[in-house]
Amino acid sequence: MSELPISPAQRDALRERAERWLAHDPDPDTVAELRGLLDDADDTLLEARFSDRLPFGTAGIRGVIGAGPAAMNRLVVRQVTAGLAQRLLQEPQATQRGVVVGCDARHKSAEFADDAAAVFTAAGLPVYRFAGPVPTPLVAFAVRMLSAVGGVQVTASHNPATDNGYKVYWGDGGQITAPLDEQIAAAIDGLGEPWEVVLAESDDALLSPVPPGVLDSYVQRALDTRLHPGSTDLRIVYTPLHGVAGATVAELFARAGYDDFDTVMEQSAPDPDFPTVAFPNPEEPGALDLALALAQESDADLLLANDPDGDRIAAAIPVGNLWRVLSGDEIGCLLADHLLTYGDGGPERIVATTVVSSRLLSRIAEDHGVGYVETLTGFKWLAREAAAAESQGKRMVLAYEQALGVMVGDMVRDKDGITAALSFADMAASLAAQGLTVQDALDDLARRFGVHATAGRNLRLEGPDADALVRRTLERLRDDVRVIGGVEVTAIADFDAGVKRGMDGSLEQLTVPPTDLVSLELADGSRLQARPSGTEPLLKFYIEVVEPVDATVAEARSRADVRLKALAEALLAVASA
Repeated sequence: MSELPISPAQRDALRERAERWLAHDPDPDTVAELRGLLDDADDTLLEARFSDRLPFGTAGIRGVIGAGPAAMNRLVVRQVTAGLAQRLLQEPQATQRGVVVGCDARHKSAEFADDAAAVFTAAGLPVYRFAGPVPTPLVAFAVRMLSAVGGVQVTASHNPATDNGYKVYWGDGGQITAPLDEQIAAAIDGLGEPWEVVLAESDDALLSPVPPGVLDSYVQRALDTRLHPGSTDLRIVYTPLHGVAGATVAELFARAGYDDFDTVMEQSAPDPDFPTVAFPNPEEPGALDLALALAQESDADLLLANDPDGDRIAAAIPVGNLWRVLSGDEIGCLLADHLLTYGDGGPERIVATTVVSSRLLSRIAEDHGVGYVETLTGFKWLAREAAAAESQGKRMVLAYEQALGVMVGDMVRDKDGITAALSFADMAASLAAQGLTVQDALDDLARRFGVHATAGRNLRLEGPDADALVRRTLERLRDDVRVIGGVEVTAIADFDAGVKRGMDGSLEQLTVPPTDLVSLELADGSRLQARPSGTEPLLKFYIEVVEPVDATVAEARSRADVRLKALAEALLAVASA
């Protein structure tokens, strides 16, 4: 969008494009919104909506619901689906295998899913349509179970209530990766106007419901992953944060034998407005307040939460008279160590995480004598490793990312907060049966491997030169910084160039694909990483310190917290200079 005032000619062209869109928009809500923008002569928002198109990438599309090609609406969904259908038709037996289509309970999700199904069937692709809102992991699971050529889940995950999105899975049950995203985007670019896309009737013979056995199989497969099916003596508080995972989680935990299971009633039913939370992301401060209050009141043993589409897990535990929300790194590493300790053995086992997650998982893997894989950020890469492991005769035990994403085994080749919640509860119940707590398990990891304390920080750069400032800051971290917080930098990994340079002159080739990330290793064992947001002028920092346990774990944690805060402040100061 231009930052200069638009000319009269540009204004006329803009309004003409908007009027053409208005004439074909099938949604009365977006019609009313667009008519209001035209009547109010809101050129700024009109330009934002009509100067470009919502970009398609490996995460599909996601954006604010509204009129115009740069927002989420029925015409955009139809056009994206038509391009996706063209690419899917190039896959073997696509017209026999079909596509799975699901949606969450957000505003417009059902309409978007219906439109997608109508476009697919008009293109000759059979569609398996979920009858109502479902968690995202169930769509990924259904793609593989039904041997579909692909799948679509209409969801914006934990975005604000104003947003929606469209997530694409391929035939292996994982999210798309390059070059598929580029091929689909090119197919979309080659289409005409979105209102020219052909739709089938709602009773088309190629449209059928997802068989009820899919949900049954998902629940049974999740139950089959359990290591301690007899340990269920646990009082659990759970919240789906107004999302769609609640019913599936309740059924799963009931069949697992968890009788003392209490859901936060104010958040139990799907509600696209998310009325009790400012931001429906369990990572956000305040999102778990109602659940924490209920856990405290009911003297619970464990708090579990999913985000609105059910693909992320959050957990909190009682420590003394207080409750502590666990980080994604803590959840992932606790589960990995537990599964490797009590699950089926064998050197063919592997665990995986991303380059910005804690290094603790690599040390756990080494201790258990199993394989360890590190990927770029994003679960599409971790799912790819699960598929590769299967083809090589290996077995993915667990993969996780620090942003509360966990994949237990590979029954779902994406993050799955539902099976992860059951696994975490089983771990806690097994510990309780031994007279131990989750905090005891965390302390045990600290004694074995040192306290691995992690933190994230964001630095927003404002003004017209914000994007250039982001670039210059990364270059300074890559080329000029040799000391941070009084600690020497010993190595710099430039993931864009694919090389790690030691200050002693050593060079090491990185094994992951190029990405815009700089990682600094410090003399005291700390690691500092920085990358741009990708969607806004924001730098994201990931900080980790490791503190050995010489006396007590509490003392080591206290020292780690002091170092972590000091390094975070020093890094922000260097980046802001």
